[in-house]
Amino acid sequence: MSDSLWRVLRPGVRVVVRRVRDDEPGPGEPRLTDVLGELTAVDEDGMTILTRHGTVRVPATDVVLCKVVPAAPPPRAGRSV
Repeated sequence: MSDSLWRVLRPGVRVVVRRVRDDEPGPGEPRLTDVLGELTAVDEDGMTILTRHGTVRVPATDVVLCKVVPAAPPPRAGRSV
């Protein structure tokens, strides 16, 4: 999915978004990062994604690529000792 087709997505789908970092990367660090989670809002200014670490707002100007991905696998059963 290109950098502008994300605008037609509906909240509730799981996405991965490649975006420009919102901080200054250090020497040898990548300029881009990924955000994975459930799309909760889309508007002209960007998108909001609920990740397992919290809500992330991705401005439209920072989106490089966006892709719909399958639902997360169910949690694995704990080990018994």
